[in-house]
Amino acid sequence: MDDDLLLRYSRQIMLPEFGIEGQEKLRQSRVLIIGLGGLGSPVAMYLAAAGVGRIILVDFDQVDLSNLQRQIIHTTDRIGSPKAASARQTLLQLNPEIEVETVAQRLDEPELSSQVELAHLVIDASDNFATRFAVNQACSAARTPLVSAAAIRWEGQVSVFSGQPGDPCYRCLYPEEGTLPETCSENGVLAPLVGVIGSIQASEAIKVLTDVGTPLVGRLLLFDALHMEWRMLRLRPDPQCPVCAARTAD
Repeated sequence: MDDDLLLRYSRQIMLPEFGIEGQEKLRQSRVLIIGLGGLGSPVAMYLAAAGVGRIILVDFDQVDLSNLQRQIIHTTDRIGSPKAASARQTLLQLNPEIEVETVAQRLDEPELSSQVELAHLVIDASDNFATRFAVNQACSAARTPLVSAAAIRWEGQVSVFSGQPGDPCYRCLYPEEGTLPETCSENGVLAPLVGVIGSIQASEAIKVLTDVGTPLVGRLLLFDALHMEWRMLRLRPDPQCPVCAARTAD
């Protein structure tokens, strides 16, 4: 690592739990980010700034004026541009030392599985449960760690799913699609809320990638911004889970 990189990442390297070893682990990491909206914006920006070596951005949508209230990776002059390309431009302005790839289309099941298998970690920053279920399925099959989050109105949640036998997966938390809450487009969302939750996603991703600290595996962190309250719930594997139960004994 040359002097410029040491200076760029010096404040992280100073952390005794992190050090140069942790920074090198980030430089060697490949992270797949699904969704470049309110959650994906802070996640991608913090991981790029922190020095994750290769970031794969997946989003088929285009930048819209209504996005700019919370999707801080995009700018007004990029309205109408693909979100993946807009996000890449911002990340490389933040840190030209990393590699950023874009996928500006929906990933079908084989393509998603292939991308997940190549990644060291996946960030689910999508805004719909069909995508979340598909990403969870692929991560569980590949045993790739997944950092998943959601935010709506004033509430947000974050968890980490290791993909390892014996640990819960996302379907253990939401076994049925019919029990799922509404979308932000139907109910609104506070702009800073997605920044708070997305930043926690980035923190958890860095912890997993560097083997530092205790990630949110088997735990669900809940945040109520309206009343400024935090709660932590324990997650247990569902013995009847259609995704991970059959792999528990692998």
